[in-house]
Amino acid sequence: MAKKILKKDDTEILLDEIINGMQEVKAHDIVVMDLRHVENAMSDYFVICHGTSTTQVEAISRSIEKETLKSLGYRASHVEGERNAQWILMDYFDIIVHIFNDRMRDYYALEELWADAAFKRIEDRA
Repeated sequence: MAKKILKKDDTEILLDEIINGMQEVKAHDIVVMDLRHVENAMSDYFVICHGTSTTQVEAISRSIEKETLKSLGYRASHVEGERNAQWILMDYFDIIVHIFNDRMRDYYALEELWADAAFKRIEDRA
């Protein structure tokens, strides 16, 4: 599949829809990491969240897919980890989504590994 190049506005819209998809199923501790100024970063953004069960992790992934398809007609180019739902990675080229269960998020600590990135914490919906 050829890489679909997104315009800046499209990337921002995609980022918003990924966050909406996470919030729809009450994902926990959503963090957007801006990697655009980090040397050797493989994408512009990481979006990280976690669920408290494999069922919730799967639901977050499905919700993101639904929101991005509905708003932009855009699907992740590659998805990993759906089978065991401990850590699902969704590759949208410019944005890589990491959906963890709570234990795996603590173990891998991506926020610490990419500490050079600019972080934005997304408030939970009421």
